[in-house]
Amino acid sequence: MPQTKPTVLVLTALPSEYAAVRQHVEEREELVHRPGGTRVERGTLPGTDWSVALAELGVGAANAAALTTSLVDRLGAEAVLFVGVAGGLKADIAIGDVVVGTQVYEVHGGKQTPEGFLVRPRALPCSHALEQAARAAARDLPGLRAHFMPIATGAVVLADAGSGLARHLRAHYDDAGAIEMEGWGAAHAAHLIGQVDALVIRGISDHADAAKHRADARGSQTLAAAQAARLAVAVLRGHRPRGRAPADSEEGPGGSRGGDHIDFRGGTFHGPVIGKQVRDR
Repeated sequence: MPQTKPTVLVLTALPSEYAAVRQHVEEREELVHRPGGTRVERGTLPGTDWSVALAELGVGAANAAALTTSLVDRLGAEAVLFVGVAGGLKADIAIGDVVVGTQVYEVHGGKQTPEGFLVRPRALPCSHALEQAARAAARDLPGLRAHFMPIATGAVVLADAGSGLARHLRAHYDDAGAIEMEGWGAAHAAHLIGQVDALVIRGISDHADAAKHRADARGSQTLAAAQAARLAVAVLRGHRPRGRAPADSEEGPGGSRGGDHIDFRGGTFHGPVIGKQVRDR
């Protein structure tokens, strides 16, 4: 029987983000999902057990949520990465750095009252296993500086550090390291589906202030997208699909199995196999 690789769904919003991930994916084929017509390129990521399905969804959390749900269902994906660019919210996060979401905030929820706007925060944690893979991968990527902290999702491009939204973020989401427009949607879809790991990885292309257009003009989005894609690929090289390692084993990302497990990875066999691995006497 031919072996089918598990699928990871890698989502982007912009052409530059898509292109940054696409250059790492080989043996690509285009799939058109009906009836909606969403297009996905599926290919391989050398050195991993993953089949990568890559999609460019456009901007917005609602769009990301709906299409994530549809694509996970059709492709049977067991993990979702949203990879792209974002505005940085902290002075010590530089353009070209990467923020990995420990959780994702939806920042517009609340109630307007005569006393003012009462915030009703909503937050979703990202996958612990994928976050751990990202932490491990970042240690060995020269020239890449990663920050592990919450990411804010809002239906707006923030280009004014003195705006009402910027003050709102500082007052109620002060630990957020970046603001973007899709991460909450993808994470929320994965949460509702269940049994789907999700992680948001964002390269910083500006500081969410009035200098955004100048940074963009200097090519900061291309740099940020490339760094985010680089870390995403490293995450997938270190994170094994479910079922590729026993739950009770301890092994390196490319290591061997121990105890009573027999490793058939990379082999070809037909029919049932019965046996037991024993220690040398």
